[in-house]
Amino acid sequence: MEYRITTKSELETIELAQNFESEKFPNMIICLNGELGSGKTMFTKGIANALGINETITSPTFSIIKEYLYGELPLYHMDVYRLDGDTDSVGIEDYFNKGGVVVIEWADTIKDILPNERLDIKFVAVDENKRLLILEPHGRKYEELCEAVL
Repeated sequence: MEYRITTKSELETIELAQNFESEKFPNMIICLNGELGSGKTMFTKGIANALGINETITSPTFSIIKEYLYGELPLYHMDVYRLDGDTDSVGIEDYFNKGGVVVIEWADTIKDILPNERLDIKFVAVDENKRLLILEPHGRKYEELCEAVL
């Protein structure tokens, strides 16, 4: 099943992410895909804010993984664009069971190692402010997550 939602501003994207955070659970995996500037990092900021993380959230483009350990749950924010599919030296899979919320930008580039159960969100920029988010849950708990939030 696929869900579609349109946000009309950065604030609405952040609010949507905060709604997902309200239903959080340990080892939650959220995979974000979309063009540059489509709202992936903004969505992550919303999750971090709702987790009570006070640090500035930026895309970990060059560091690959940023760990935010001081919130209700740890947040592991990844940007795997530069890996070009080569994940052997990074240990990304280790984060899937660390008890936190994992958000992966450009997740399509590492499809082969993603867990079977996860939430995929594709961001499509409709215009300067409007974004179409296409959510595809994989697994019952992610289907229930979408039902609870949307």
